[in-house]
Amino acid sequence: MVARILLIGSGAREHAMAVALKKSGALVYAVMKNVNPGIRALSERVLLHDELDAPAITDFAKQNAVDFAVAGPEAPLAVGVTNALEKTGVQCASPSREAAQLETNKLFTRDLMRRAQLPCQAPWQVFENSNEVREFIENASSAVIKPLGLTGGKGVKILGETLATKQDAIAYASELIKKDGRVLVEEKLVGEEFTLQAFVAGGDCTSMPLVQDFKRAYEGDTGPMTGGMGSYSDSNHLLPFVPARARDAALEAMRATVRELKKRFGFEYNGALYGQFMLTRDGPRLIEYNARFGDPEAMNVLSLLESDYVELCQQMIGGNAPQAQFTRKATVVKYVVPAGYPDSPQAGKEIRVDETKLNENQRIYYAAVNERDGRIYSTASRALGVLAFGNSIDEAEKSALNALSAVSGQIYYRRDIASRELIQKKIEKMRALTSR
Repeated sequence: MVARILLIGSGAREHAMAVALKKSGALVYAVMKNVNPGIRALSERVLLHDELDAPAITDFAKQNAVDFAVAGPEAPLAVGVTNALEKTGVQCASPSREAAQLETNKLFTRDLMRRAQLPCQAPWQVFENSNEVREFIENASSAVIKPLGLTGGKGVKILGETLATKQDAIAYASELIKKDGRVLVEEKLVGEEFTLQAFVAGGDCTSMPLVQDFKRAYEGDTGPMTGGMGSYSDSNHLLPFVPARARDAALEAMRATVRELKKRFGFEYNGALYGQFMLTRDGPRLIEYNARFGDPEAMNVLSLLESDYVELCQQMIGGNAPQAQFTRKATVVKYVVPAGYPDSPQAGKEIRVDETKLNENQRIYYAAVNERDGRIYSTASRALGVLAFGNSIDEAEKSALNALSAVSGQIYYRRDIASRELIQKKIEKMRALTSR
């Protein structure tokens, strides 16, 4: 029997999910706020609507007799859309609002890990008073300042990087206290970041290939932080600077977290879980959890997925962590964004895409665009991800760069994403750090 699946979301992550669902033989019914041409082409029906409107989404699910639902972005999880669907009998391969607090409530997660003495924690402190945070920052050698709620990957600021001086850091922390009542300040970790995503159910986690993304807007890892300008994975499913023992330690921390979530609060976590880690000289340390696939990282892992995605979702719904198989290839994603992104993006401009220029090892995933009258227009956010496979990162990177010739308009992209030079710098940095 053909599965009928409700997919919530309108970005490149959700386009990658739609491709995986369709590859598994599913009929896709999509809810999205913008007309994503990739998702629309793969869908039986589309509800162009607010992705946070639980009553409208549950009605759409009932009308189309869907078998289960899966949500791409974090915002529907935060407002309880999956809870509403479950109440009407539509099971979800995404976590409940309560379980999604691993992402939506940073203090909840850190307190959970601290109380249970879980591994891979970074030192942290929460402040509610501007004078106290001022005193702390003035005496600190490093500080990472984080809002406690959702920020779309753009709210974290680092002393010495995105915050030039301690006075800048104090001002930002005080601003967040005034806005949210509290601010989270963590010790700055030194090392290289990596992303470990997993299929989670029954207190267990099945690892996906490791990915590293590039959050800085401009070449050479400079400029403001963004939601991610591109990403890559290696053919051995590790990264050139991440050994298997570090991956395994991070995976065990994720397992311990979901088990403690069930033990302490009774919240069962079913769905994809994203762990952002920093590999330090002392091993991996958690930066944050996301209660869903990453974006752009979903494009890397789902493009490699050999297993039936529908079956994986059904197994997670049933409380069983699935075993998943992935192709032994490297992938590179380079994000195309509107000119002026992220500070002054040129929205509403036509973007021309000629997919006939792509070969079998190249793909385009549409992100925050709008399709009108057969034409594609930019919004203020990332427009599309260009992905390429290769036997090595270098081969995939060159192929992705070549595939960008299929896209034109008032656009910008980082040519150096996953370049040999940037990756070599990361390898040398970790070699020097671990040899001290």
